[in-house]
Amino acid sequence: MIVTTTNTLQDHRIEDYLGIVTGEAIQGAHIGRDILAGLRDVFGGRAGAYETTLREAREEALREMVHAAKARGADAVIAVDIDYEVLGKAGGMLMVTAAGTAVKLAP
Repeated sequence: MIVTTTNTLQDHRIEDYLGIVTGEAIQGAHIGRDILAGLRDVFGGRAGAYETTLREAREEALREMVHAAKARGADAVIAVDIDYEVLGKAGGMLMVTAAGTAVKLAP
């Protein structure tokens, strides 16, 4: 499955637009990670635990979006947009959404 942020696909012709497809993932933050991330913010360095959580949520949202596109018979998803939001009490949850247009490519 081709997944791209562009509105067109080089060397491919879009035969049919199958509609908007989406995927969502919500990950909870962990208190231990919060403390370690806070220490890294104070002393410098990267917050690896948050980066891992963010990456996992993004990959899950994209997987769900691709699954929805396949269910419609799509060959590709174009114009993909990924958004990140913090939810819950004291920002304890991370939500990642992926949305794009499912398309059928010409043979």
